[in-house]
Amino acid sequence: MDMVVDNKIDLVMLVDDNDTDNFISRRIIEITNFAKSVEIKNSGKSALEYLEANKDKPENLPDFIFLDINMPIVDGFVFLYEFEKFNSYLRNKCKVIILSSSDNKRDIDKIVNNDNVIKFITKPLTENALEEIKNIG
Repeated sequence: MDMVVDNKIDLVMLVDDNDTDNFISRRIIEITNFAKSVEIKNSGKSALEYLEANKDKPENLPDFIFLDINMPIVDGFVFLYEFEKFNSYLRNKCKVIILSSSDNKRDIDKIVNNDNVIKFITKPLTENALEEIKNIG
């Protein structure tokens, strides 16, 4: 007999160079039971390397990527540019959500118009924001 599968998300990736923000985001994800596990990458570069290394291992790919815009070297825009190059399976499985403290309208417009971005959230991550994501995810 099949067990009822809950709609819990398996893996979420946080891509942010700010350890405090990552800590807060991880805690809210854990407290709300939003996802079974959280992978934290402190740079866009290490997040892209992780995706590249796991592109043929669907079980290791995150369901959602919470991406900060303002990071050194590989920022959110560069990450999205590189993310475009992955195959469509990976791009469809890993839904990108911008989690940023930026309120720069030009940044926001540029990001929101990206096909791979499903939502823009202003930091900090909240329980309400996670509920909204569950409903679109």
